[in-house]
Amino acid sequence: MVEKVKFDVPLVLPDVHDAADRCVERLLAVLKARDGVDDAHIAKSNGDTPVLCVHFNPGALSLPQVRSVIEAAGADISARFGHVGWELGVTIRPREASRIGEQLGKISGVLEAGVSPAGFVRVEFDRNQIDEPAVLVALEKLGLRQKTADEEDHARHDHGPGEHDHGHGGIFGSWTELVFALGCGLVLAIGFAIEKLGDAPGWIPLGCYIVAYGLGGFFTLREAFENLKARRFEIDTLMLVAAAGAAALGAWAEGALLLFLFSLGHALEHYAMGRAKRAIEALSKLAPRTAMVRQSDGSTREVRVEELALGDVLAVKPDERIPADGFVVKGSSAVNQAPVTGESMPVDKRAVMDDDAARANPDRLESAYRVFAGTINGSGALEIEVTKLASESTLAKVIKLVSEAETQKSPTQRFTDKFERYFVPTVLGLTVLLLFAWVVIDEPFRASFYRAMAVLVAASPCALAIATPSAVLSGVARAARGGVLIKGGAPLELLGSLNAIAFDKTGTLTKGAPRIQEIVAAPGIDKEDLIAVAIAVESQSDHPLAQAIARDGRDHIGDRSIPEAINIESLTGRGVTAEVGSERVLIGKAEMFGAEGIDPLSAPMAAAIEKLRAGGYTTMVVRRGDTDLGAIGLLDTPREAARDALDRLRQLGIRRMVMLSGDHQRVADAVARQVGLDEAWGDLMPEDKVTAIRKLRSEAQVAMVGDGVNDAPAMASATVSIAMGAAGSDVALETADVALMADDLSHLPFAVGLSRQTRRIIRQNVFVSLGVVALLVPATILGLGIGPAVAMHEGSTLIVVFNALRLLAYRDRTASS
Repeated sequence: MVEKVKFDVPLVLPDVHDAADRCVERLLAVLKARDGVDDAHIAKSNGDTPVLCVHFNPGALSLPQVRSVIEAAGADISARFGHVGWELGVTIRPREASRIGEQLGKISGVLEAGVSPAGFVRVEFDRNQIDEPAVLVALEKLGLRQKTADEEDHARHDHGPGEHDHGHGGIFGSWTELVFALGCGLVLAIGFAIEKLGDAPGWIPLGCYIVAYGLGGFFTLREAFENLKARRFEIDTLMLVAAAGAAALGAWAEGALLLFLFSLGHALEHYAMGRAKRAIEALSKLAPRTAMVRQSDGSTREVRVEELALGDVLAVKPDERIPADGFVVKGSSAVNQAPVTGESMPVDKRAVMDDDAARANPDRLESAYRVFAGTINGSGALEIEVTKLASESTLAKVIKLVSEAETQKSPTQRFTDKFERYFVPTVLGLTVLLLFAWVVIDEPFRASFYRAMAVLVAASPCALAIATPSAVLSGVARAARGGVLIKGGAPLELLGSLNAIAFDKTGTLTKGAPRIQEIVAAPGIDKEDLIAVAIAVESQSDHPLAQAIARDGRDHIGDRSIPEAINIESLTGRGVTAEVGSERVLIGKAEMFGAEGIDPLSAPMAAAIEKLRAGGYTTMVVRRGDTDLGAIGLLDTPREAARDALDRLRQLGIRRMVMLSGDHQRVADAVARQVGLDEAWGDLMPEDKVTAIRKLRSEAQVAMVGDGVNDAPAMASATVSIAMGAAGSDVALETADVALMADDLSHLPFAVGLSRQTRRIIRQNVFVSLGVVALLVPATILGLGIGPAVAMHEGSTLIVVFNALRLLAYRDRTASS
């Protein structure tokens, strides 16, 4: 008999983001070679969390041994093979990016390398053969490296609005390629006019055509030469061959027209792609380059943000950008957080009440005390204590993740890549056959050669190569500007395919800040004693309900001292236990009592719980020793934006929305009615939420919306995981596919709508790209000339890019309806 065990790949290989990663292949190979393992494969990799499925013989390996083998293999692979990435700070045309990736891939020790048009380099390497600094040296040898802060400052002063570097310097700076292309067209037009309308000698128009060849072919020749050095035979080379062939046949005007349209198309393509890239680059310019640090004597001095240390106190004047993440220690103001979180209204900030407590656990502070680098201070002066280094700030992580996102391929991009691998060799074979058409049909070799060149031009998949990356880059950039972080093409496309969404209750549909509303002491128990014991235990827990009891309970104990609680132990999904004095204290849901060896509730307490729940309260029971001390009723009010957001999601076509909650079913039902949901599943343990998501996923494409921490298992099981309030949570930024930077549910319809528009544009682009190729190939075989073929071909490339750029101007129509 063969049994099987399943592991989430991200748990085994933490650095791997994709089931297609080569480290996954290595893991499978290692496991299959193990005695007792019958098979190992990826069970699910269609955008869901990849699941490693291992089939083993129980007679040869026990289940614990199998788990140990999997974890050990993953640890060995993670230790040996590294994944690194760099942001180059320049836009790179797709073919050049592919060439650079190939050159990096030839370096000893580099196993796989890829470069995105956004200028992000991702390299997988074997640490036994090469280290990260050596890979960086290889980048520098290729003329590519990360921009330093000084270079970014220099670039900011040297380039005006709309300017960007394509890696093609010249006498006209970044506009040189476009100027050369327009010059080619102008000289071509002059030569054509002289040839057709004037009586000038023939060498004059010929001279114009030769000049046009030089202007139009300059950059194309340079790139083709680089491709040939790398042993790559790409469309740039094909265009030059076709133009040379036209010249050899005496068709100088057609050859010049080919080079003019090709060079113009790529100059404009660079400009268009640069616009999408600049939308992302704008994020890196949000944070100021320097900060004013408060000295011990009260004076201030200016330092670079890279030099800031944890604990530094910054002085931020009104209307200035905040230089670093931290918390307010002095002053109050309204801060515009739109650049990072996308919130439309400024957020009031005030000083913390206890500096030491805030410093001890800054991640637990409420949003009223926390500020982020790149946000804009209002009319009040603030003093802020730094809690994160410049390289670790929320803004820095967003910039890095958005830059990396374009390299994460969408399902459509993977399809087009696979299509091109088969399509290009087929076209080359067809071209060779057409060169010998004169053998079969009665025509001169010149005509057969011209037709073959025309087919090469017509079949070039330029538009297809850029169809999806341009849309993904634009979509990710627009989402980031709207306060939504989407980590790549796959989540972007899958988010647009959703027809069901599951919501966690606490902190997602509700404010996540429950308050004590009712306190019911058991007969003979003092209410102050009940609350003092509850505060002692719950003050050491991070759970929102525990924090509410520890915070609000102090208003109900008068002068009563709070005892010390020791040996705190969390009972996941049920409650917490600790020792207070010499007695054991249990605090948790009513369902915890009467199960797993715990005595049931007393009759008065069971009745009190029933009454509280009938009123929609979330209840916590407190027991000391064998005595029920009482129950605490808390109420977590729904978010004001929840009902409106859910209505907008229905307008977008989300057919099913379900609330998942660990609270009692009646509490879940009450909240669901208030926010306008038809389905609420209560009494769920964390593992029950995973089961619920898998059930929903078997019926539809489902997203799970939560906080990215407590809901991580359920989110990992969904088609797309969406984290709320990610600007304040490193875990949410790192674990979710989509992160709503603001703690605002109204951004979710915007994200879904943008993703659906992106899917439509990707499909339109692929249709246009393949449609033009399907039309031009037979047309050129039947006699269509190179000039018209180039015009349609390069025209389709521009249509695809500008169609994708429409995403940068996307507006959420449901928000105004």
